[in-house]
Amino acid sequence: KQWYQRRVRDFMEEIDAVDNGINATEEKPKYHVTTTIGGRVRALNPAWNDAIQDFDGQFEKATELVGSELVNRVDGMVNRWLPALEIVRKAFNKRHEIHSTGKIVKFEQGGCPWKEHLYQLETEAGCEGEVLFVIYADSAGSWRVQAVGVQGEGFKNRLSLPEKWRGVRDEKLSELTGIPECIFVHATGFIGGNKREEGALEMARQALQMTEV
Repeated sequence: KQWYQRRVRDFMEEIDAVDNGINATEEKPKYHVTTTIGGRVRALNPAWNDAIQDFDGQFEKATELVGSELVNRVDGMVNRWLPALEIVRKAFNKRHEIHSTGKIVKFEQGGCPWKEHLYQLETEAGCEGEVLFVIYADSAGSWRVQAVGVQGEGFKNRLSLPEKWRGVRDEKLSELTGIPECIFVHATGFIGGNKREEGALEMARQALQMTEV
């Protein structure tokens, strides 16, 4: 059921809505997205001034495009998204061992898709919005601290990293925070880095303390 709902929401719903002339938002968009699957299919229509209007040939190309997209989505859900659930569940269940408030989750391995699973687990546990930061190792062996986004709100975070840290790097950031081996904090405050696990965790701890969450 979960797999089916995600497939409908993330693939079929968009195509169906566009086909029926339903806008994604009632507000005026701040920019136009032209690389959706519908946009790519539309671009395969024969040009008005093509000497030969090969609708059948272009239709075959569109079918191949949409088919490969669907196969890739299904493969991603079955082989990458669903297996991540148990990783996120394990980390979620141990969150109070990481911080007494339960507001910080630590993943033993980074790279897995965790956001939707986290929202689901919070809902099941009756604690929606509780987790504010996650920490995890990156591919280079350093650690990241990432703000949890507000579900359905795009780039909005439940709690961003402190404003005075944003855009600061390396030694200057370590001096500012008092935490050794800091690497960076993104200018928007959604993510930061430290060379050590304890450093990333301390960044999350301080962010909580500074906002008295």
